[in-house]
Amino acid sequence: MDPREEDFFTAIEIVAGILAIIISYFLITIIRHQRRNLHLHKAKILAEITTLENERRRIASDLHDELGPLLSAVKLQITNLETEIPHDVKLIEKSSGHIDDIIQKLREISNNLMPNTLLRKGLKVAIEDSISRVKDVYPLNITLEFPADVVMSQDKEINLYRVIQEIIHNTIKHAHAKNLRLIFSHEKDLIILRTDDDGIGFNYEQKTKMAGGLGLLNLQSRTEVMGGEFTYSSEKGTGTRYLFEIPA
Repeated sequence: MDPREEDFFTAIEIVAGILAIIISYFLITIIRHQRRNLHLHKAKILAEITTLENERRRIASDLHDELGPLLSAVKLQITNLETEIPHDVKLIEKSSGHIDDIIQKLREISNNLMPNTLLRKGLKVAIEDSISRVKDVYPLNITLEFPADVVMSQDKEINLYRVIQEIIHNTIKHAHAKNLRLIFSHEKDLIILRTDDDGIGFNYEQKTKMAGGLGLLNLQSRTEVMGGEFTYSSEKGTGTRYLFEIPA
């Protein structure tokens, strides 16, 4: 080969090597940037959810520890009023009944914000309690499978409880289902939650465009905070299925 040709090909190899190094550098930089953005995104979601849960805990505590006793004291004062006027007696009884209703509603709101059962007795009992309250109001049959080997931290219990709340809410509001199954299992190093209903199903892309997809975003955010993966499937007339895989 002519020396000039050798020099030419050597120059091409050098240029190609330099370009490869530059391209590799940019690829590595892009990957690092994406990983950093993903880490920041997860950190932001975690901070938002932590702030939300702390605020819920504070409001629930205020409702339970301050407004509840205050209303009870007001009721006691009203019932201790002495009068023989029939109109006033009826008014006192009616006011006392209204206060009982308000106290009951405050307890329900406080429990929805941060269930004491969840904090004291764990996720399984909290879900069972929630299912019991739903059955009293809505014609939805909910079954729960929760083996004894499904154990997790309280933070994950709170997040999974919110996930269950969102699924039950979606099923009641959108699916028009008669049955909903919640199935927990412990497989290898994962806590698995599978859910399915026999509702009408729907097109998620269409639903996301119409309603903003906040329900799905909430489920996705909660799953990301727990370091897990979330998938779903639904079609018109075939019901809806969710799958959550959470590191144990």
